[in-house]
Formats: sequence, C-alpha cells, structure tokens
Amino acid sequence: MRLKVIGTGSQGNAYLLYNEQEALLIECGVGIKDIKVALDFNLTKLVGCIMTHEHQDHSKSTKDLISAGIEVFSTKGTFDALNIEHHNARPLKRIDEFQLGGFRIKNFDVKHDAAAPSGFLIQHKECGTVLFLTDTYYCPYTFPGLNNIIIEANYSMEIIQKKLYDKAFLKNRVLQSHMNLDTCIKTLQANDLSQVNNIVLIHLSDSNSNEKTFQEKVSNATSANVTVASNGMDLNFNKTPFA
Repeated sequence: MRLKVIGTGSQGNAYLLYNEQEALLIECGVGIKDIKVALDFNLTKLVGCIMTHEHQDHSKSTKDLISAGIEVFSTKGTFDALNIEHHNARPLKRIDEFQLGGFRIKNFDVKHDAAAPSGFLIQHKECGTVLFLTDTYYCPYTFPGLNNIIIEANYSMEIIQKKLYDKAFLKNRVLQSHMNLDTCIKTLQANDLSQVNNIVLIHLSDSNSNEKTFQEKVSNATSANVTVASNGMDLNFNKTPFA
C-alpha cells in the first residue's frame, strides 16, 4: 500500500491510499483533473471517496466525482450543506461503518466549524489500521491497534499569538476549528504508538507553521517515523516497514 498526497493545506486536500488493484480517495478538495492525474486517468481503480466535511478545500470535486460514477461517502449534514442529493452521494450517520473494496472504514465525529464533520478509521490488510484526523481542534477518542496515522498539525500557538494578537476574530476562528501542534502531540501520545509505522502531518498552515520544527517536535515526542506532507508526495504506507 502507498499514500499519495494530491494536495494538502488550505488550497486543497486530497489523499490516495492505493496499491496495484484499488485506490481509496480521502477528501476531494482539489480539481478533478488533479485526481485523474494521480490515478493515471484510471478512475475505475477508485473504490470510492470518503470526505470529512463540506468546506471547499475538502469537497471541491464532489459533484464531478459523483457525475463520473464514483460514490462519495460523508455525513448527511455534509451533503445537506453542499445541497447535494444523488444516488452516488452516500450519507453516513455520525458514527458508521462500511466497506469499500478491501478497505473497512469507520467514521466518527470531530470538533470543527462545519455541519457534521468526521474523522476516519481505515483498515486494510496491507496498511493495517490507519487514523485520518483533520480539521478538528480536539479529539476525545483514542484508537487501539494503529499502524499508520495521518493527522493535522495546522499551526503553532507561539506563532499565531504573535501574528494574530490584534486580530481576535481570525485567531478565535483558527483556535476553534483546527488542531495546533501541541494538541496534535498530545493526541498522538494518548494512543498506543508501539505498532505505528508512519505519522504523516497534514494541513499545515502556510503562515502559522514551520515544517522542520513540526517534524522534529512530533518525532521527539513520539519516537516514530514522522513525515510532513507535501503536494505530490508518494510514501510506502504498509502495515510494517518491512512489507
């Protein structure tokens, strides 16, 4: 199994878990052409798309995917917010479990300024159990048996306090909708990381983060293999580093 980062950050988020036979799209906040390019224009390989919430940097290509015959899975609140009703728009309950190809997926609620946002726990025999957690300022859950983690580390409290000290509305919006570096580290440390192969940091703020510092701090705090996502990145994402 591999992880391809089509896009990450406020300009658009989309990630592919894929092998030779199948691919799962996580988020579709980039143009449909970018998704097709990432799939070598083979949309038949795509078993479906899972989407966390309705904001455009996560949902931009929803209608294009649906029109192309791809099922998109998200909460009913998300589809209502997007004003989408279609047989390929597959509404989920706030906590639900379903199968797409070889992927077993469970969604759970998160804390974001959206209608009914979700995180995802994804299981596949090749990548093991994957946690996908973004656009949430806090996670009240822990997850047993994790093998790979894709998690938001959006901003540094130190940076945002300096840059936005006189912009209360903007600062409060960020604080109440995205995960900062310290919370990311605490979230990781609350889970058993003994079997975790990869931690991938996503959705870093362009102006309120520092890639090198974030990678070093998370690595030191977790003793894990930590990577900061960048557009076009393609990583080995197996259950163990030796598979």
